[in-house]
Amino acid sequence: MKRLHAALLLAASLPALAQEPATLQLDRDQIAAFGIETTAVQPVDQAMSKTFPAKVQVPNAQLMVLSAPLEGMVESVLVAEGSAVEQGQPLARIRSGKLLELQAAYLETRTRRQLAGETVSRDRKLRAEGIVAERRLLESEAAYRELRNAEARDHQALRLAGMTEEAIKQLARDQQLSASIEVRAPLSGVVLQQVATAGQRVAAADPLYRIGQLSPLWVEVHVPLESLGGVTPGSRVELPEQDIQARVITVGRMVHGTDQGVLVRAEVSEGADRLRPGQFVQARLYQGTGAPALRVPTAALVRNAGQDYVFVGRTDGFSAVPVTVVAREGGDVVIRGELPPDAVVATRGTAALKAAWAGGAE
Repeated sequence: MKRLHAALLLAASLPALAQEPATLQLDRDQIAAFGIETTAVQPVDQAMSKTFPAKVQVPNAQLMVLSAPLEGMVESVLVAEGSAVEQGQPLARIRSGKLLELQAAYLETRTRRQLAGETVSRDRKLRAEGIVAERRLLESEAAYRELRNAEARDHQALRLAGMTEEAIKQLARDQQLSASIEVRAPLSGVVLQQVATAGQRVAAADPLYRIGQLSPLWVEVHVPLESLGGVTPGSRVELPEQDIQARVITVGRMVHGTDQGVLVRAEVSEGADRLRPGQFVQARLYQGTGAPALRVPTAALVRNAGQDYVFVGRTDGFSAVPVTVVAREGGDVVIRGELPPDAVVATRGTAALKAAWAGGAE
């Protein structure tokens, strides 16, 4: 109150205000009496948005659903949700009668192909001696090629059923059928969800596990259309509660009907271990200002007659300069106005300055 009263007395004693009402001529003693403190402005080319809700997601290329290769019964599950797994590690065992059929078909086709190969070798010798007609040799060669293709088909069917190359070679060597098959991890990562349980009957392609690699991760933000300006691929995103930085990789082209927001997807490369898929977080986006701008403390901003101002320090006092607020960043604001990039603005004593300025303008 004392400072405000002093400001009103000062306003009455400032003859310069009649010629230039936006300028307050103050000496050091008056500045000290007002309790005025100043800070330098900070030139910026990006402004931080307010916080928006965001969701942590696993990138599509790092997420895989592991399905049952054949119909059958889940004999055992070897890992659980949250477990870290390595590529090729057994995750579950399934007992399937269909596997027996595939193995039997492969062995039969393989045996027939071997016999056909022996027939071709014999017919070639006989043809060279002129004992058999060329047509017979061509027929035996065609039968061999057909069985060779059939063997390759049955071999691939076993691979699709989940048998390893080594297991197929052992099958061909030992001629021992097995109804049990191991389902192995297709990549190294973490089990995000266990779908199947021991004793459950499954059909082919029924899901067993969801597995994901958790670095890097995506953060997906729905940004209101009116707040999207200046956000481009490469823009910075901050998760303040986790102290994590991310980079925008995608800005959607469609406005979602439910919230009229546009999808902005950012990638977290460092600090992903502090996030969890499905987690909701708060995110702030750094937006291009589109023109030179300055960051100042919120305390430097004063409002008069619907217009925002800052008091800029001069050699002989302070000038009230009109500014436009570009963004609000917690304790700071980003502004544009006729301020030099090395300007200093008042951050304390602004109420007294405003009172003196308004009184002098009257």
